[in-house]
Amino acid sequence: MKLGKVDENFLVNVILENLGADREDILVGPGPGLDNTVIALNGKEVIIVTSDPLSFIPSVGVANSAWLTLSLLASDYTTSGNMPEYAFFTFNLPPDFEGIILSRYLKALSHECKKLGVNIAGGHTGRYPGCNLTIVGAGVLMGKAKRNNFVTPSMAKEGDSIIITKGAAIASTAILAYSFPETIRKALGEKILEGAREMLKECSTVRDAIVASSVGLRKKVTSMHDATEGGVLGGLYELSKACGKAVYVNLDKIPIKNETESICKLFSIDPLVSVSEGTLIITCKEEYQDEVLQSLEKNYIFASAVGNIRRGQGLWIRKDGKEYHLFVPPESDPYWKAYSDAIGRGWK
Repeated sequence: MKLGKVDENFLVNVILENLGADREDILVGPGPGLDNTVIALNGKEVIIVTSDPLSFIPSVGVANSAWLTLSLLASDYTTSGNMPEYAFFTFNLPPDFEGIILSRYLKALSHECKKLGVNIAGGHTGRYPGCNLTIVGAGVLMGKAKRNNFVTPSMAKEGDSIIITKGAAIASTAILAYSFPETIRKALGEKILEGAREMLKECSTVRDAIVASSVGLRKKVTSMHDATEGGVLGGLYELSKACGKAVYVNLDKIPIKNETESICKLFSIDPLVSVSEGTLIITCKEEYQDEVLQSLEKNYIFASAVGNIRRGQGLWIRKDGKEYHLFVPPESDPYWKAYSDAIGRGWK
């Protein structure tokens, strides 16, 4: 059984074929590589909506889990170029989930929402048999925007430059470091362990997206997409599907931190296709590439130009100056198996 998100065939042939009634006010619906739904509100405004699982990871801690949950949701939402306004959270908890932990989690979640200006407008909370950690429910963020002031990955155009922020496998590195600290410390040393754990703070693209948006949505920045399951290459592949164009990328331009390279090697995973929440993929008109990069740099967000959009289909990659070849995504993100295997080996 494939772990993580369902595969593309299931999404296209099952989910997208069963979406209930047609509605003319859906401007952007679900689809490969699309982070947000956009609904026409009136002639001048739209409603933007996104949803994602809620997580509680004991090894990361209560406050960090709440921050990470909201970051995953808000990172998706802000790829539209806008900030969310309202949240809805549904918690389906294991029967033995302690009330004091839930209380601390909800307080931390409220604190993080308040920092983003988000009101928790509704939801549901309960305990049910059969529920397990680490996925404890689902969340929805929504808000309003001007009709001409949002972007989606489908808006990337031929000739656009591609920029990514921070680097590869950010979330994989950080969560593995929190989950298996003794193993990593023994194999790689304290410095690698602490550097990897510090990367948890980078598992958000909210600031990246807002800074990029400030350069100019649509006129300069044409789309944004955050790299989650499937990593940087998975996110770029989704971009190619969403915009219906060919994405050409030089792998030598994709930054990989020393901590990431070391930990991914230890867990036998490819950092370019492993969970990388915190990495934002930006497309912009070629003539504005330097302006976008400079804006990110001024805000202390490391970024690199890695490729461009061309005529055709699919994700085309090259390394060490060799010829481009078509990328075929792995069946599932290797992070999930690596995590499961490490538990099976008794790694701590």
